[in-house]
Amino acid sequence: MEKMIWGKTKDGADVTVYALTNANGMRARVMDYGANLLSLDVPDANGKTADVVLGFDALNDYFTNDAFFGCCVVPSCNRIGGAKFTLNGKTYLLEKNDGENNLHGGSDQICRRIWSVNEVSDNAIRLSYQKKDGEMGFPGNMTLSVAYTLTDENELRIDYTGLSDADTIFNPTNHSYFHLSGQGSGDVLDHVLWLNASRFTMTDPASIPNGTLTDVAGTPMDFTTPKPLGRDIGQNYDPLLWAGGYDHNFVIDKAEGELGLAATVYDPASGRFLEVFTDRPGIQVYCGNYISADSVGKGGRMYRPRYGLALETQFYPNAINIPSFPQPVIKAGVTARSTTVYKFSNRA
Repeated sequence: MEKMIWGKTKDGADVTVYALTNANGMRARVMDYGANLLSLDVPDANGKTADVVLGFDALNDYFTNDAFFGCCVVPSCNRIGGAKFTLNGKTYLLEKNDGENNLHGGSDQICRRIWSVNEVSDNAIRLSYQKKDGEMGFPGNMTLSVAYTLTDENELRIDYTGLSDADTIFNPTNHSYFHLSGQGSGDVLDHVLWLNASRFTMTDPASIPNGTLTDVAGTPMDFTTPKPLGRDIGQNYDPLLWAGGYDHNFVIDKAEGELGLAATVYDPASGRFLEVFTDRPGIQVYCGNYISADSVGKGGRMYRPRYGLALETQFYPNAINIPSFPQPVIKAGVTARSTTVYKFSNRA
C-alpha cells in the first residue's frame, strides 16, 4: 500500500495521500485532509486506465475547492432551507452560505479538516473525525467515519458511520464528479443516464424542496428509460431553468434502507459503465452547472460547467424541515450506518 506526504495545511499539519489498488488495475487515491477522494483510475475494455473523477494537481486548491471535487460531505450534505431546523423542540441556526440557505453544512466544512487514519490495507482505508457539539451548528459530540474499499469486482465501496451523544442529523455523501472518458475530456452531455426513480423532489427557485414529490413522466426529468444527459437539459422547464440544468434529488424506487440499484451511467466514447447502489432514499444528479469556467484541473485540463456528473446518494435535501420525507435524524448513542457502491464495468 502506497502513501506519501503531499504537503502541509495552512496550520502546518502534514497531509498524507494513500493509494488503494485491486486485482484488476483499479487505483484510488484518498487523502487524510477531508477524507477526500483524489483520483480513481478505471480500466476500459482494453485494459487502458483513465482517471474518471475531477480534481486538482495542487494541494492548495483543495483548501478552497468551491466545487467540492471528491469531497466527503459530513455530517449533512445538500441544502437546508432557511439555514435552520428544529429538533426535539429546539431550533438550530446554521450558516447561510447559499443565499438564505445552508449548503453542505456551511463554509467551514469537515472536508477541510485533517481526519485520523484508523485502518489501512492495500485495498481499503478507514478514517474518522471527532465533531464537537455545536460545530457547524449541529448538535452532539459525534464520531464520524468513512471507509473506502476497492473490491475485486471493480467496486468503490464507501461505508459511513456516525455516533453522537445527542440526537442529531447524519446525512453524508460523496461529492465526486465523474467523467467516464477520463477527467478533463470535455462535457458529460453524451453520457447516458438511467435512474431507478419515477419521482423527484420539486423545489423552489432556490433549489429547496417544498415537500412535493413530482412524477417524472412527461417531463425532462424522466430517466426511467436511458437517455443522454444533454437531450433535455436545455428544455424550457422551470426546475431546469432555476438550477441551470440538472441539480435535483430523485426518489429511488426501492425499499427504505435496502442497498439497491439507484442509477447507471454509460459512456459511448470509452465503453465504461457505472452502476450506483445505495441504501439511501435519494440521489442528487448534478451536472456541474456551477463549476467555474476557468477552473484548472488535473494535468492542466480546463474544467467548465457540465464537465462532470456528481451522483450524490442522500436523504432528500431539506428533509429535516419536511416531516413527510424520510428523516436524516440519528438517536443519541445509536450508531448509524450507510453504504454507497460505485461499480465499474464495460459495455461494447
